[in-house]
Amino acid sequence: MIRWATFDCFGTLVDWRHGIATGLELLYPGRGAELLEVYNRFEPQVQAEVPVRRYREVLAESVRRTAAEAGLELVADDASVLGTGLPYWPVFPDTRPALAALREAGWRLALLTNCDRDLIGETQRRLAVPIDAIVTAEDVGEYKPGHGHFRRFAASFDATAANWVHVAQSHFHDMVPAQALGIPRVWVNRHAGPQDPAVADAVLPDLGGLAETVERVHAGAR
Repeated sequence: MIRWATFDCFGTLVDWRHGIATGLELLYPGRGAELLEVYNRFEPQVQAEVPVRRYREVLAESVRRTAAEAGLELVADDASVLGTGLPYWPVFPDTRPALAALREAGWRLALLTNCDRDLIGETQRRLAVPIDAIVTAEDVGEYKPGHGHFRRFAASFDATAANWVHVAQSHFHDMVPAQALGIPRVWVNRHAGPQDPAVADAVLPDLGGLAETVERVHAGAR
């Protein structure tokens, strides 16, 4: 039986917060960390308003609203700063070892990402571990927490609760919809968030020990 471990990419494997804060810091020196928290409020709104909007434009529109909220001037072309920089956002130090360990244990790897095809293609080179399948927001015409990514993956790869574990950092975007669909799941709570851990089958603070945890969750789902 083919076993699949699927991942959200940005926030789970790639340091999304660092990428956003650094991009905003380029525009507004000394304010990147502060503006990151403003940006975080806007991105889910922008995604929900027009689910077919490409992620590059989601990033740009969220930057525009962040600047406006903070009362900052934004040169029009500067709104593209995050989309331009995204291919260089760093992976977490634990990402490559965790993915490699899963592959060695016989798991196939896939990304279910709120991103465009071209952007995730650029990001793959930073993961440096082969990825067997990718489902993007561009593919399904909506963003998580919508169920499109999960349904497309299940239909395309004959994935069920018997051969599939989903791993992600975002409680809102990934754990809640995966629970609703009955997909076994591991919450990587990198920021010690206060959300209900019972939504997940297992909780980790990072990707250390992920392979063992995925095996345990998989065994419990069979």
